[in-house]
Amino acid sequence: MRDTNIYFLAKFARVFITFQVNNHTFVRMNKIIRKEILSENVVKLEVEAPLVAKSRKAGHFVIVRVGKYGERIPLTIAGADLRQGTITLVIQNVGESSKKICSLNEGDFITDLVGPLGKATHIENFGTVVCACGGVGTAPMLPIIEAMKKAGNKVITVQAARTKNLIILEDEIKQYSDEVVIMTDDGSYGKKGLVTDGIKDVIGRENIDLCVTIGPAVMMKFVSLLTKEYAIPTVASLNTIMVDGTGMCGACRVTVGGKTQFVCVDGPEFDAHQVDFDEMMIRLNAYKDIE
Repeated sequence: MRDTNIYFLAKFARVFITFQVNNHTFVRMNKIIRKEILSENVVKLEVEAPLVAKSRKAGHFVIVRVGKYGERIPLTIAGADLRQGTITLVIQNVGESSKKICSLNEGDFITDLVGPLGKATHIENFGTVVCACGGVGTAPMLPIIEAMKKAGNKVITVQAARTKNLIILEDEIKQYSDEVVIMTDDGSYGKKGLVTDGIKDVIGRENIDLCVTIGPAVMMKFVSLLTKEYAIPTVASLNTIMVDGTGMCGACRVTVGGKTQFVCVDGPEFDAHQVDFDEMMIRLNAYKDIE
């Protein structure tokens, strides 16, 4: 019933300017204040959404829609500015709906924006936390890094990409990290290698109390396999598999610890050592030929 209510409230949100129900804020026509091109096919938008900015926490996401008949897609909140009443969204242009959002400019409006949704990241003083992110996964990792640091943790970020031009948000990551290890597949920036190579280096010299990983499913799989070998508790954010963001479409079903979970309502974060990543990757590839 909860998910059904969210769906119908989201459907009729366009009738109102702003309203709030059960801690979920619905906002009509959110203005884009700033736009920045982060890398090839990756755009950062700062969007007016004061109530969402006020109530969001690390790990939360929003559902956005562009145009009257646009598809509703979930996007993780990469940051918020309470003074300006804005949230930051980072979008990768990979399909028709994301293309529409990326084509918007400063002064344009996002038709509908609903949130914050999902379960917030569990934040406490764990000790030393490794935040392992790849590609666009750096964006949802940013608020987690900030929250972990403010909770008193030593934060070591391992950021990976195929090449230098795909490294994003580097300055923002450095602001809240005690150390940043950058890995590129081709060695064009930082160290040559995969994200797991960077984590191995940290494991060799640090006692790690927690690992958080966000990125492509295959990357998170191998991060999980590595940390499991060293008995390091690991959390993976599976936001890449979400579709409608309300738990109704069923596309985000994953198996965690032998049980079916829905990423958008039960997550998006789970114990990485319990996630069936092979099943998740099969599901992710189901519509690849028509994307």
